[in-house]
Amino acid sequence: MSKAIIWFLVGLGFLFFLFGLVGEEVAVLIIGLLLIAGGFYLGLRPGGLLRKEEVLDTWGILIEKGKGKAGQVLEDTEVFIKESKAPSIDMETRELAPGIVRGILGVKRKFLVVTDERNFRLEAYQIFVNARDYGDNLDVSWYLTFRPSLWQAFLSLIPYVNVVPRTLSDLDLFDQQDLRAYTTNAHHCLLKAVEKLMVDLHQDPSKIERKSRGFLGIS
Repeated sequence: MSKAIIWFLVGLGFLFFLFGLVGEEVAVLIIGLLLIAGGFYLGLRPGGLLRKEEVLDTWGILIEKGKGKAGQVLEDTEVFIKESKAPSIDMETRELAPGIVRGILGVKRKFLVVTDERNFRLEAYQIFVNARDYGDNLDVSWYLTFRPSLWQAFLSLIPYVNVVPRTLSDLDLFDQQDLRAYTTNAHHCLLKAVEKLMVDLHQDPSKIERKSRGFLGIS
């Protein structure tokens, strides 16, 4: 599916709407409204073409014998981010599900969600930090995701309007600097929390693989 299909549905719906309005044909008018609504729904709904969430970069580690320490890692990460005094960073803990059905069935996990609110062009880029028990171990990870807001997705439908940079090449030099600094800072703060836990568990933090896997590749 592409923007062209969305515009086709909206355009066709608009024509039906006009014909129904001029000809006073209620059924045709309703069909037009349904086509318009369907086009926008396919593009603008969460997970739709224009609001599809993508994982752009990620990092993770499995800490042996770390069971029960998830809360400590998330709390320490939040504290370290605050202590870094990174500008305009918003943080909140959320219970998230990968979809509506699985959410209803209770398949949820706790994430620390980190957002850079200083640069509106980066609002669609969020970092999700998670720590969860995995057997006797602790699975710790973060994900840099991209999903535009409703208004950003709507504006992206307008030709030649690029308020929602989707790839690194869409970002100008300043945007790239801000995104890299924001993500690297969160990464380092999580690393500090992981290192702190590993020291408490009498493990060697020097063995941590520090480099992320994705389009930033930070370490």
